[in-house]
Amino acid sequence: MEYRVTPRRTGECIMEQTTSQDTSSQSLRPYLSPFEVFAFSIGTSIGWGSLVVTCSSYLLKAGIAGSIIGMLLGGLLMAIIGKSYLFLMRRYPEAGGTYTFVRELFGHDYGFLAAWFLALTYLAIFWANATSLPLFARYFFGDFFRVGYLYNILGYDVYLGEALLVIAGIVLAALLCLSNRKLVARIMLSLVLLMVACIVICLLSALFGHSTEHFNFYPAFIKNENVLVQISNIAYLSPWAFIGFESISHYSEEISFKQRSLSRVLFGAIAVITLLYTFIIILSTTAYPSSYSSWFDYIKDLNSLSGIEALPAFYAIRHYLGDTGVILLALALLALVITSLIGNLVALSRLFFSLARDGILGPRFAEVNDRHIPQHALLLAVGISLLIPFIGRTAIGWIIDVTTIGATVVYALVSASAIRQARADQNRLELVVGWVGVAIMTLFGFWMVVLALLDASGLAAPSYLLFTIWSILGIFYFRTVFKRDTQRRFGNSVIVWIGLLALILITSVSWYNDVTRSRTDGTIQEVTTYFRGRNAMKGNDEELAYVRKALLTLEDSNARMAVGFVSLFALAIGVVANNYSFMRKRVERTEKELVTTRGLAYRDALTGIRNKHAFAEYQETIDEMLGDNESVEFAYVVFDVNGLKYVNDTYGHEAGDEYIRSACTLICKLFKHSPVFRIGGDEFAAILLGDDYSNRDALLSQHDRLAEMRIGTTEPVIAAGICDYSSTSHDRAADVFREADANMYARKQQLKSMGARTR
Repeated sequence: MEYRVTPRRTGECIMEQTTSQDTSSQSLRPYLSPFEVFAFSIGTSIGWGSLVVTCSSYLLKAGIAGSIIGMLLGGLLMAIIGKSYLFLMRRYPEAGGTYTFVRELFGHDYGFLAAWFLALTYLAIFWANATSLPLFARYFFGDFFRVGYLYNILGYDVYLGEALLVIAGIVLAALLCLSNRKLVARIMLSLVLLMVACIVICLLSALFGHSTEHFNFYPAFIKNENVLVQISNIAYLSPWAFIGFESISHYSEEISFKQRSLSRVLFGAIAVITLLYTFIIILSTTAYPSSYSSWFDYIKDLNSLSGIEALPAFYAIRHYLGDTGVILLALALLALVITSLIGNLVALSRLFFSLARDGILGPRFAEVNDRHIPQHALLLAVGISLLIPFIGRTAIGWIIDVTTIGATVVYALVSASAIRQARADQNRLELVVGWVGVAIMTLFGFWMVVLALLDASGLAAPSYLLFTIWSILGIFYFRTVFKRDTQRRFGNSVIVWIGLLALILITSVSWYNDVTRSRTDGTIQEVTTYFRGRNAMKGNDEELAYVRKALLTLEDSNARMAVGFVSLFALAIGVVANNYSFMRKRVERTEKELVTTRGLAYRDALTGIRNKHAFAEYQETIDEMLGDNESVEFAYVVFDVNGLKYVNDTYGHEAGDEYIRSACTLICKLFKHSPVFRIGGDEFAAILLGDDYSNRDALLSQHDRLAEMRIGTTEPVIAAGICDYSSTSHDRAADVFREADANMYARKQQLKSMGARTR
């Protein structure tokens, strides 16, 4: 069995046990340059959605001006979160990012919570970009991969050919990440530079090649809607838009340059990400088909279009540069997808690696191969993802929405961690930045709930349901981690699970509210269509029966939803309660073990009574009572066993030990209502309380008579001295003890003069 030293915080090392024969099997090695870290930050953050989904997510909600202002505001907000990341990375240069920070500053329970939602966000983005490959193929290669029809999931046709394409993309990304770390870093840098160059060229072509007839910023904002609300709708999506920029926090152990350069890298990456989103927004509105009166009408009708026309940015660049422009933007899109796959896969592998080092995952996931790559952790992320191609793109779209919630939780935890560290460091700037981050993420979370409860413009209902299910799965898995936690690091913060339960309640209520509202609107629409078809409402039995049936159907549907909601929340409560019960049992066992251990530590091995350490602690307790001005009545009796040296020298130490035990038995029988301590080789002390204190004079007189009767026998002769506590004479318990000890020595001399054995 060996031990390894792992850096956990600045200036501190923690010794950990490992069964590995090579301590390097759980170590990462530095290799990343500033530009490569810069590339990972950008490549992990931007993916398929930034180029394709941006129009429906941004422009239709806020117009051109609202989208750009909201995106710039989102970039500023992420810079605030990034400041906290930089602050914490300098304190805790270890793989794991958010998980590491939260674990170190709030404990393992909070760390587990952070890791669970961080894993969800990275997995969701990874899955989204993997399943975008068939969409890429459909737009540019037609139906080539749409072979082997399997089934339809929520309106999305799943084909074997497309599923195999996704699997191939995942496997190829994994093989690349397992090949050579430096090669992957260089590929990331090359692809990010290619992506940026292509997008900039396309935007410049549009800006210099557009005609005033087709290009204008009208409408700058969506009509008849509050401008501030529009901008806020975009800004609150920034956790979804930027998630991944902080992935560099997972590479702290692999950075080969000085950490002071990290600020330029991180803030530069946030700036580039913000500009790329802005460029795509502008490019998407510079040209549109002549059949539409404005870019807004065009984008609003995207669902009815196909091919290049369904992708505004591609349509615009084809308008300016023809097929060359389409190829340029297609290269940028392909680079976006590849860098996102690689970046999120590498980030996940480092997160899983860190979790395995702490025992949350199996020990094999904490191993690195001879190329210093955590291959088992990486393959775990791949294994989890291989079933995704068969779920359907629609379901994946809901999972993407979940990243908004997950990222908001993660960034809130990071900001809270920065607050705690800043307080410890007395760093006022970082303290303010942390509080701003917490306030922003709290506001975003509140905004999501309000949107879900007040109207249908929030996240899709299944997104809230998926988040709830993921949270419940986290509680289930935590029990597994908790049960095998031999070091007892988990299960110490009940508030974490109460908070998670509250989060489950909020998201499940949002899901229930969204679904019932949608079904109610559907019923109203159905009834309206029915009466429009009849031209007029006659109020006959047939119409009344139809309305009654529609209402009963709606009521039945809502009742089933209510049962589902209550069942889901009851399951969450049941799992938390079960975990709490398990935690309480472990606490009780721990307390019993502590009592046992404490008893052994404070027990005299020879006599079985309390020892000198227990006596000192008892004195401290009395001093605390005296310090609190409590009314205390007690007396000290100090004992000394005469003749122990003579017994040891004459009969041996075993006889001496028996002599001590006999003396102890005599003292304990006489002062049976008081704690008795062995405070030296042949010295004892008793603290008289209660009945013994009330009868102290009689007890001491009895003891003195026995001592005198034993003079000249083989029975132990014990000298005793007593002192009563007096508030006017004694300030501390030690004062009482010293006086009793002096009285004992006076009695000892008296017994000697009566012929007792000397030491």
